[in-house]
Amino acid sequence: MADSTSDGAVPRQPTQRELNRVAVSSLLGTAMEWYDYFLYGLFAALIFDELFFPELPGAAGSVLALLTFAIGFVARPLGGVIFGHLGDRLGRKTTLIVTLLIIGTATGLIGLLPTYSQIGVAAPILLASLRFIQGLSLGGEWGGAVLMVVEHAPENKRAIYGAMPQLGSPIGTVLSSGVIALVTLLPEESLMSWGWRLPFLLSFVMLAIALYLRLKVEESPVFRQLQAESESSEDERAKIPIVELVRSSLPQMFLVIITCLFASGGFFLMTTYAVNYSTDVLGMTTSLVLTATLVGAVLEAIAIVISGRLGDRFSPATVVTGGGLLALVMTVPVAILLSSGHPLLAATGIALGIGVLGVPYGPLGTLLSQLFDDTHRYSGVAVSYNIAGLIGGFVPSLALALQTQLGDTVWVIGLLFAVIVGMTAVGGRLSGAMVRKRLQPF
Repeated sequence: MADSTSDGAVPRQPTQRELNRVAVSSLLGTAMEWYDYFLYGLFAALIFDELFFPELPGAAGSVLALLTFAIGFVARPLGGVIFGHLGDRLGRKTTLIVTLLIIGTATGLIGLLPTYSQIGVAAPILLASLRFIQGLSLGGEWGGAVLMVVEHAPENKRAIYGAMPQLGSPIGTVLSSGVIALVTLLPEESLMSWGWRLPFLLSFVMLAIALYLRLKVEESPVFRQLQAESESSEDERAKIPIVELVRSSLPQMFLVIITCLFASGGFFLMTTYAVNYSTDVLGMTTSLVLTATLVGAVLEAIAIVISGRLGDRFSPATVVTGGGLLALVMTVPVAILLSSGHPLLAATGIALGIGVLGVPYGPLGTLLSQLFDDTHRYSGVAVSYNIAGLIGGFVPSLALALQTQLGDTVWVIGLLFAVIVGMTAVGGRLSGAMVRKRLQPF
């Protein structure tokens, strides 16, 4: 991309203060979004079968509760198309404000829902509808947050700054797990009647804070320059990003999909499904499983920061590839720990499985931004990443179905985890080769 606008002026580069503001805004915004998302996932695994599917026998209620969780992943590619188009045409900032408002409102409304015992079958229908809206919004959030930071950052610090939105994932995990741990201290009757609503209602407060911060940031310099250049070209303005994406970037989309499966499939295998498996099959207490999730999130956050720095020293593709290989190696000890039968060892396995995913996750956003051109970068990242999210969203339900057929074996987790992170290593390697072939500065 050119370094100057159509009138020859070089766009003003953000100051360090502005860059820090963008990084903090993206971090807190994605933390709030992931808090909402993980909150639903944890409650889907723990109690939503009793609240919204009490008439179904045995594991059927749990499967349907997890399937409502997967509904959000169905919505994410559609959200990627819609908000990707808005992000490429109207701007990153405007689009991110809209996604934040939608998911914060939808999550808060879940806390106001009547249950099955109050309104019957309408309750799970409303729950699934709000879950769909959550997913629609998240389909446009992460990609936009990554691009805002990467497109503001200097070239030699794009991987570490680009890792900031990824930190929203472990922070959201810590917040959601911590809040759930607190409300589960309530007597069971109180938890099932009103206590479960509190974490969702808290989303309204978080929405106000995150929205205030997001309104303070400036639009991406890359988008401002692209907008200035397109003002002199009607053909450029007439382009539809998703059409241009499909026409010119299908190989990049495929690589993003296989590389990013770990970010949803691997993560939710080690959280949503592992929570269900550990409590129902291994007999672990909910508090211990949530503690393991919290520790895993802290380990993941540390890994994200370290791998982000390594991404600037080497390359994002190199670190993503190495992270996938490291996670593949860790599959065996994680599965052994989970199958040990000892609650503390099993909890350690969950924490390690979550934590190791932070290694490829740190520089992932920066790698993805290098694969697409300016004119459809938001659409490219959002649509491809969320197709991977759609596939990965069904991993917990697939694992539960395999568990039902094969028996209560922990190696279901190990097998699926190995396949997913192995694809990350392959995708990272191939993505790196493509970046080297076509990389353009932006």
